[in-house]
This record gives sequence, C-alpha cells and structure tokens, in this order.
Amino acid sequence: MAGAAGIEFHECDIRDYAALLPFLEGIDVVVHQAAIPSVPRSISEPELCFGVNVDGTFNVIRAAVEQKVRRIVFASSSAVYGDSPALPKVEDMRPEPLSPYGAHKLAGEHFLRAAQQSYGIETVSLRYFNVFGPRQDPSSAYSGVLSIFANRVLSGEAPVINGDGEQTRDFIFVDDVARLNLLAASVPEASGGVFNGGCGEGVTLNRAWKAMQAAAKVELEPQRGPQRLGDVRDSRADISAAKEVLGFAPQVEFEDGVQRTLAWFAAQRK
Repeated sequence: MAGAAGIEFHECDIRDYAALLPFLEGIDVVVHQAAIPSVPRSISEPELCFGVNVDGTFNVIRAAVEQKVRRIVFASSSAVYGDSPALPKVEDMRPEPLSPYGAHKLAGEHFLRAAQQSYGIETVSLRYFNVFGPRQDPSSAYSGVLSIFANRVLSGEAPVINGDGEQTRDFIFVDDVARLNLLAASVPEASGGVFNGGCGEGVTLNRAWKAMQAAAKVELEPQRGPQRLGDVRDSRADISAAKEVLGFAPQVEFEDGVQRTLAWFAAQRK
C-alpha cells in the first residue's frame, strides 16, 4: 500500500521466502533491518529469535541474489564483540559474542561476505551500537533503555538500572543511523565492508538517567537491579573506518538526542 512521500509499504515475514521474493523484484538496494533485536529475548526464546535473525537473514540474501539486487546493507550489532575489555571496539577485532543475539548477527555478516564472494552481490554490514530516539517502544522489557527512561520520567517513576549503572554504552541517535545507512547504500567503496555505527563515546547508564532527568526537570533516584545475563559491561565504537570510507560523522550530541527523544514521547501523551 502507498505511504508518505510515495513510499509503498508491504508487510511480510522474512521467514517466508515465497512471500518475500516478489518484493525484491526490480530493487537496487536492500537495507535489511528486520530482526528481533534483543539479547534477553534471544536467551529466553532461542528458537523464535534464531528463525527470524538467522533463517530470515538467509532468506533476504537468497531472495536478493535471485532478484539480482545490486547491494544489501545489513543491520548488524556491537553485540558481536562480546565483553572484551579492549576499547574502543575496532572492526578487525576478533568477534566473541556472549549471547545468541550476538551470534545471530555475526552469522549474518558471514552469510553476506560469502554471498559477495560467491554471487557477486555487493554487501555492507553496519554494527549498530545503542540506537535511540523517537518511536522506540518503551512498553517491553526488551526495549531500548532510553525509551524506557523517557516513559518512566514522564510517569514520575524511577527506572530500574541493572548493576551499578557505571556500565557504558555508545548511544547513537536514530537520525545519525539513518544517515549512516544512506551512505552505506550509496558509497561505492563501502562494498564488502563492515563498519561500526556509533558516536565514539562511552556514556554510563547513570549519566543517561541524569540527562533524562535534566531534560524533564525532575529528580528521581533510580532503583537497582541485578546485572542482566548476556549483557556486556562496556561498549564504545571506533568509527574511524566509517569516517574515512563513508564520510560519516555523527551530528546529534547525546544530551540533544535525549531532549528530542523525551519531547517526542511527551507529545504522544497529549
């Protein structure tokens, strides 16, 4: 069906190859974002997540090859790095995923690399770090932490921060991720590459909550919970390759992104 600005929207389960195949006919670039992007859920629902993240990705690649798509841009994840103490994370580090989700994304990267070598289709993998911004769903235990923070602060409730809150994440605003994808889809030299998608800055969860409180002009002491199974302690991207090859540079500062995120969530309550 037609969408905004001439966009056509079709809903399809990527586990259904026969249903997926026709939608890729005549397509130049596939930006493959479909996944169940959750470390905890990949542990609690392993069969479902494997079916979507691994079998589904295989179907996207297979259909793209059959329909002679020129390039696939794949949403991978920083979860492929695991909990190595080395920071920042560089693309040529040895991957050591701690969770099924991280293993799923690494498998997708290998599938794409093999498809490029075997069939000549161009492929690019983007290892997203912690993406945040408007429209994230805060209603699930598997949601992005900043969407949960926004929902909590607007409800006047303190969040639960697992562990001591000093674990770090490299948060990247969704607008910057969209820009990164467009570059990965269009820059000729990107073909065959794997690039980190982050800002190059480690932000503690405690700082993230303080930024959300400051944006909302409230003070709420967070509750503390146990460290989550499969979570890494610290994460920060080296984005040198994305800068040099793609010409990418993040444009949204963390605190500005938090304010924009909170403003969007607040507007939904009116």
